[in-house]
Amino acid sequence: MQEQYRTVARAGVHENEINRSRFICALAPAATEQEAQEFIARIRKEHPTATHNCYAYVIGADAAVQKAGDDGEPGGTAGVPMLQMLMRRDVRYAVAVVTRYYGGVKLGAGGLIRAYGGVVGEALDAIGTITRQRYRLASVTVDHQRAGKLENDLRATGRSVRDVRYAESVTIEVGLPNADVDAFRTWLADATAGAARLELGGEAYGDA
Repeated sequence: MQEQYRTVARAGVHENEINRSRFICALAPAATEQEAQEFIARIRKEHPTATHNCYAYVIGADAAVQKAGDDGEPGGTAGVPMLQMLMRRDVRYAVAVVTRYYGGVKLGAGGLIRAYGGVVGEALDAIGTITRQRYRLASVTVDHQRAGKLENDLRATGRSVRDVRYAESVTIEVGLPNADVDAFRTWLADATAGAARLELGGEAYGDA
């Protein structure tokens, strides 16, 4: 599994005009292929009179799913350069749709490749990306007396506190980089005089 990946910070739109053609890039995070396809369908509905609505998306931290579509542009001149731009920027779990309104001037294959790839790159710069880090989920169980101080210590040392649950004892969910698990175990024993119980869970991605 990848230790980290980049994705789009939020959904957004960036527009550029090239030789009188309007190129409108809509970008969005997408957790699944279905989400990506629904986003593409929505943009097509928003621009029913556009000359083309080309798309590319990458799903999976390891880029397991990569799809691109030219929507009537010459093969390989639209969707592929869009996909290549996402891959070059290490962007995952993201979908891009570039809507083109033809302005009467032909761009040629090279011009189209530069335009479609370029507007995706500009959109990534304008909208921004965030890095997500792979975490090991861990549950720390401790008595009520120690819980408040422990939670404060966890936050003060920059650890990712994801949830706190109060019952007979207090369970604090934390996210740990894999490399930090052994050091955390030692730190926890020192911080609580051995009174806390640590259980390791599965893995997930969170903000780095």
